[in-house]
Amino acid sequence: MGRWGNASAPADGDSPLSEIGSSYMPALRAFFSRRAPSSDVEDLVQEVLLRIQKRRPAPVVRNVEGYLFEVAANVLVDRGRRDRTRRRSDHCELTEIHHPVDELSPERVLQAREQMAMAIAALNELPERTRQVFVLVRFEEMSYKLVARHFGISVSAVEKHVMKALRCLEQRLREQDEADYAEGHRTTRRP
Repeated sequence: MGRWGNASAPADGDSPLSEIGSSYMPALRAFFSRRAPSSDVEDLVQEVLLRIQKRRPAPVVRNVEGYLFEVAANVLVDRGRRDRTRRRSDHCELTEIHHPVDELSPERVLQAREQMAMAIAALNELPERTRQVFVLVRFEEMSYKLVARHFGISVSAVEKHVMKALRCLEQRLREQDEADYAEGHRTTRRP
């Protein structure tokens, strides 16, 4: 019988194995460090202790060390199964190189303000009802059905107003892009 073989379960429900398991943490770390990436070792050790705590094995475990390492082996098998299912080896770490920080340069801020002013001007040129319908649908996030009920028109009419506003904005953006391109092309040709 092992050193803790006759341990009885405490009254508060804690398993003596979870306490004993913590004394085996260095051995568990060594076990996992030979079989898993070093970044996963602590998580695997904690998983072993958590499983023991959740299962609350019988008060008498004849071979505590054997039981702990059997649980540890099962944790490794389960982790490998999960990794294969989720294709963990295909994943890559997201770093700044993959997703550079979007810098707000004064030029970008000015460009955004100009685009916003252009969009507001285009919306102000729309007929009143078209502008109101568009604002309710796109900015207030009201459903087409609710907007139709609000104005006493059909859902189809709401769709037509939204499409008219979108066409107007698209046309204005296209004109602005063409003007920006022409301006950039002229400045690069100058000696």
